[in-house]
Amino acid sequence: MAAKTRAERDSMGEMTVPAKAYWGAQTQRAVENFPISGYRFGRPFIKALGLIKRAAATVNQDLGRIDAELSGLIIRAADEVVDGKLDDHFVLDVFQSGSGTSTNMNANEVIANRAIELAGGTIGSRDPIHPNDHVNHGQSSNDVIPTAISVSAAMSIIDDLVPALEHLQDILCDRAAAFDRVVKIGRTHLQDATPIRLGQVFAGYAAQAESSATRAHKAIRALRELAIGGTAVGTGINTHPEFGRRVCAELADATGIEFVEAANHCEAQAAKDAVCEVSGFLRTIAISLYRIANDIRLSGSGPRCGIGELKIPATQPGSSIMPGKVNPVMSEMLAQVAGQVMGNDQAIAFACRESFFELNVGMPLMAHNLLESIRLLAAGARIFADRCVAGIEADEDRCEKLVERSLAMCTSLAPLIGYDAAAAIAKDAFDQGKTIRQVAMEKKLLTDEELTAALDGRAMTEPH
Repeated sequence: MAAKTRAERDSMGEMTVPAKAYWGAQTQRAVENFPISGYRFGRPFIKALGLIKRAAATVNQDLGRIDAELSGLIIRAADEVVDGKLDDHFVLDVFQSGSGTSTNMNANEVIANRAIELAGGTIGSRDPIHPNDHVNHGQSSNDVIPTAISVSAAMSIIDDLVPALEHLQDILCDRAAAFDRVVKIGRTHLQDATPIRLGQVFAGYAAQAESSATRAHKAIRALRELAIGGTAVGTGINTHPEFGRRVCAELADATGIEFVEAANHCEAQAAKDAVCEVSGFLRTIAISLYRIANDIRLSGSGPRCGIGELKIPATQPGSSIMPGKVNPVMSEMLAQVAGQVMGNDQAIAFACRESFFELNVGMPLMAHNLLESIRLLAAGARIFADRCVAGIEADEDRCEKLVERSLAMCTSLAPLIGYDAAAAIAKDAFDQGKTIRQVAMEKKLLTDEELTAALDGRAMTEPH
């Protein structure tokens, strides 16, 4: 009968590890020390660790620091990490050592033991591959983990968030074109204002989505400088002077992102200002998406006893007690996503403040929340575009009636009869429950032709 466990050792002594696990003693200690949340680092972060370890092995071979046969085994095992084949062996809780040392060692041990297995050796033997001496050669958790944060976040933004925001922009542009002929009443301070074309409104939303994509690209640029090569405290002890630059070049080649070595390794490891900046971009994107979602649900409120200018797609029943009720659930979903991202931003800000002398010790917290914000924004924007925005229709009759009833229609009369006279018409219309057109006709301050031209809602949506 095969043994269910095996014994491994680290600098603190012996640990019992599941026999089939690729992780080793240090990871097992962290498993037992941090049974906190059940949250695990996700696919983007694990992939980034695999890319970093692969790049390090390649550079160490090129620099003559590791034998070609050993580096080749490390590269093969790291590629399996990149491809997601070993995800089940990354078992640590997000809430752990603030440097992420446990997760870096999780990667080192998994890659080392898988490489040993590929070589036909015995898992846990550290022969011919040692997790520290070979997989982690020229590195420290203190430069690997911040590098993994930057690489994983940048890849997630460019692969997921930017395409989702651009997709939302395209759908909003499509609706803007379709609604260009529809004139509705504008609203400021939640009160009636002058008319605006519904197409202009949606073009404004599209511009917000476009600006959000631009901010996402700026976030990628903020992540370009990588900490790798600084090792323990930013001085580069125990690594080749060319190691950092070459690893960054390997990562740039692997991802298509212009990663470069940090201009100052002490800054890159002790401070996390770039992560704080990126989180600020994500918070701004969340606020933009919230505004769009909120406007759409308010404009579609009713459908009979609210504003009701928009017909929002019915995606699911809205009530367990009120038959036929349909709610703006996609807007509600996106609003909650925005709320979570704004909350994550606060957690990230706290983690970025966890810098003491030569190291930040809030990195797992910031990594988890940063990647979660990117994931939520990307999924939320894409689903909102497809399941809400793409199917929105305008209630043109409702829009036309609300424009006619608005007291703000008197604005176009002011250049013709003066501000005070126009205000008096608005006051009388409100007191008598009439439209601006009806009161103006009764006062006979303008001819019928002049009044018709002045109260042309479409003309009021353009400068003249």
